[in-house]
Amino acid sequence: MKAVFLDFATVSNRDLDTSALLRVLPQLEFFEVTRDAQIPERIAGAEIVLLNKLLLGAQLIAANPALRLIAVAATGTNNIDLEAARHRGIAVCNVRDYCSASVMQHVLAVMLALTHHLREYSQLATDGSWAAGPQFTMLDYPIRELQGRVLGIVGFGTLGRAVAQAAESALGMRVLVANRPGGAPEPGRVPLAELLAQADVVSLHCPLTEQTRNLIGARELATMKRDALLINSARGGLIDSAALAAALRERRIGGAAIDVLPQEPPVEGNPLLAPDLPNLIVTPHTAWSSREARQRCIDEMAANVVEFLRGGRRNRVV
Repeated sequence: MKAVFLDFATVSNRDLDTSALLRVLPQLEFFEVTRDAQIPERIAGAEIVLLNKLLLGAQLIAANPALRLIAVAATGTNNIDLEAARHRGIAVCNVRDYCSASVMQHVLAVMLALTHHLREYSQLATDGSWAAGPQFTMLDYPIRELQGRVLGIVGFGTLGRAVAQAAESALGMRVLVANRPGGAPEPGRVPLAELLAQADVVSLHCPLTEQTRNLIGARELATMKRDALLINSARGGLIDSAALAAALRERRIGGAAIDVLPQEPPVEGNPLLAPDLPNLIVTPHTAWSSREARQRCIDEMAANVVEFLRGGRRNRVV
């Protein structure tokens, strides 16, 4: 059985145990990186294709009659033409709930880094400012406690719940949850505008859909408190990057931590990559990527393949 993993380097930095995959697919061929032009040749004749973010459209699917299973190393499957796969009887499965702990740690880490101005104080300590100062400490940037502050969660699935629980138990924060964008009001949740007006920290955990694209724009940012923080570890398209850059530059919000951008990698640039934006942390889509989370992802993919070969429907989206 021919099987290929097209973009293994998006999951592993040569630090994962692949034995679970190799037990079920002994002939699995790993490609660290696959360019778009290389996909047709590499999947030709393959019955099982494993991938993360590469695009498999209708044309590629139709050109490979041997294909039986597409296993995605992620929760999102928007890079696969699901209708084309369904039409040809090709199974598609994803991986769920594998990186909750990693994302939760990232959100709390950047929340605390922004609140304590860790980068700014580290610079003052190492650029000579502290040594030249008249006293034992420096108070150039305000530090505030998060206990009793309001954390607004937009997207209350597994990741949103994990962040909310950790913020409540570890930091003593109060949690507000927004109604699902485009959905009906739900008990215990509040409209997005109300959440934005009350929250000291807003953390996004919702999928990118037509209802959520540019969910946070200039109008929404103007609703937020002037010292509020905005964290996005979900999808880059949820935020209007130019509007957020302007709000930060004009100090209309307190800070932001952005782990995702609309284009990744940002080969065409992005307003949030400007070097003069205050109290902004940008990371290259790493919130999910603890070694433990990536290992769980690989092991879950192996379990999906095992169940598929047994006739099961584990984590099937098609």
